[in-house]
Amino acid sequence: MRIMAIDYGDAHTGVALSDPTGFLVGSTATIHSWRPETVVEELVKLIQRHRPEEVVLGFPRNMDGTEGPRAEIYRDFAARLEAAAGMEIILWDERRTTVAAHQLLFNQGKDGRKRKKVVDAVAASLILENYLDYRRMKRE
Repeated sequence: MRIMAIDYGDAHTGVALSDPTGFLVGSTATIHSWRPETVVEELVKLIQRHRPEEVVLGFPRNMDGTEGPRAEIYRDFAARLEAAAGMEIILWDERRTTVAAHQLLFNQGKDGRKRKKVVDAVAASLILENYLDYRRMKRE
C-alpha cells in the first residue's frame, strides 16, 4: 500500500512517497511553484505515476490544536486536489514538521541555501513518517 504525503507551501511543495508496502518513507520530491493550479497539476501527475492508495496533506494547526490562520487555504487546496485526482485527501496535523526539518538539515551541516532547496521534501517525509506510525499503532 503506497502512501503519499504533501507539505504544501507558498513557493515550494514537498512530496514524500512510502515504499510499496506502506511501511517506510521511500522517495521525495519538491514542486517549485507558487501557483496552486500548477501544484495541483504536478501532484496529479505524481499520483497517476505512483498510484498511492492514500494521500495525506499536512494541515496547519496551532500548538494548542486549534486550526491555524491558514487552515481555510489548505482546505480549499485539498478540495481542489481531490477534484482533480479523483480521490480523498486526508488532512494531517503538520505541527512543527518544518521546524523539525530545518533542525534535521542543520544538524547534517546543510547551510541555509541548501536547506531551502530540500526542506519541504524533508517536511513531507516527516508528515509521512508520522502518518505511517499512526497507521501502525492503529493496527496493534
